[in-house]
Amino acid sequence: MKLSTKGHYGLKAMFDLAQHYGTEPIPLKNVAERQNLPEYYLEQIIAVLRKAGLVRSVRGAQGGYILAKTPGEIRVGDVIRAMEGPIAPVECVSELDPAECDNADFCITRTVWARVRDSIVDVLDSISLGDMCREAKNLPPVPGKVEK
Repeated sequence: MKLSTKGHYGLKAMFDLAQHYGTEPIPLKNVAERQNLPEYYLEQIIAVLRKAGLVRSVRGAQGGYILAKTPGEIRVGDVIRAMEGPIAPVECVSELDPAECDNADFCITRTVWARVRDSIVDVLDSISLGDMCREAKNLPPVPGKVEK
């Protein structure tokens, strides 16, 4: 299973908002700069995250975006599902709506893919944005990068 840039960037944006949780709303420009993301693409991504109920927008001069829940309540799996759809290495084992298959009852590879899906789901749903923020504190700073 390969994530698209939408999923990758969506998680980076959510991580950035989580790192600044409890402060004023964050303008997308700031997120884009800190995470090295194209701002025009980030606008599309944030719209999906807003529709999924993971972020809220705040209008006005001091406006921007904030997480809709605490970082500890938002799982990586929530973000990936919002950006990519149901988690599945192949369509016949999709989390929500598995594709019909005439061979499903006797397909040995289907059981393999179901186990792969379950493992991916277990990992993604076991990590919160809060966990990511705690882990990030243990990483060395990016050389030459100044936090704004």
